[in-house]
Amino acid sequence: MKRSLRIYCRNVPAVIGAVLLLLIVSVAVLAPVLFPEDPWSMVARPLLPPGVDAAFPLGSDALGRDIAAGLAHGARVSLMIGLVSTTIALVVGLLIGCFAGFYGGWVDQVLMRLTEIFQSTPPFILAIVLIAVVQPSLASITTAIGIVSWPPIARLVRAEFLALRERDFVQAAIGLGMSNSRLLLTQMLPNALSPIIVTASLNVATAILLESGVSFLGLGDPNVMSWGYMVGAGRDVLRVAWFVTAIPGVAILVAVMAINLMGEGLNDALNPRLSRR
Repeated sequence: MKRSLRIYCRNVPAVIGAVLLLLIVSVAVLAPVLFPEDPWSMVARPLLPPGVDAAFPLGSDALGRDIAAGLAHGARVSLMIGLVSTTIALVVGLLIGCFAGFYGGWVDQVLMRLTEIFQSTPPFILAIVLIAVVQPSLASITTAIGIVSWPPIARLVRAEFLALRERDFVQAAIGLGMSNSRLLLTQMLPNALSPIIVTASLNVATAILLESGVSFLGLGDPNVMSWGYMVGAGRDVLRVAWFVTAIPGVAILVAVMAINLMGEGLNDALNPRLSRR
């Protein structure tokens, strides 16, 4: 663990990503302190450009709402959507990947055909369909993103378990009569965690992008302030007030870039061949 941490700290882009993400999380946690007013409150002149009024440094949207307050409070929702949807995808992907890779045979065939059915449709299109069928809400958006995000995780876990199943320590545990559940949880899953952690971190960034795209098309939750909602709310005034969409768009860009940099750093740090150096 210490060696992996040293490898990560030597990766400058990964450290920059961690610092940026820490700043974003700090702003999200401190949002009620930094901006105690309701982000939905109309407190300024509509479409106030950034830098004109010191009280509203990032300007206001078409309804006079403070963009800076929206960014801070929206960070909490966007990060929450990313984390919860990734958790859903992890649970489903781990279950399907574990059983497919460990048991093989007809179990593997059935589960992989199910995975291919989900992968036959682009995730963004499938997410739009799922959200449109149910009334758009924070819960439905998060669930839909989680549902469309599990197939890559399932395939990764399956590949790891197929490789681990032939390893000597697994065969020795089977020979000693270890139960399947104990073998999966104590022997195989811990040895497959490194790529799973990396994939999960990158999936958070993908979930944030999916939510932003869905909200831009008008399928976001109108009762919850998120970065995606802010981008979507500014599409009608894009020609006359570009900053209403651009500012939350930059926030999404920075957050996704930070998470991706962290994911690449984790990949290098947790890679066994690199961690031995």
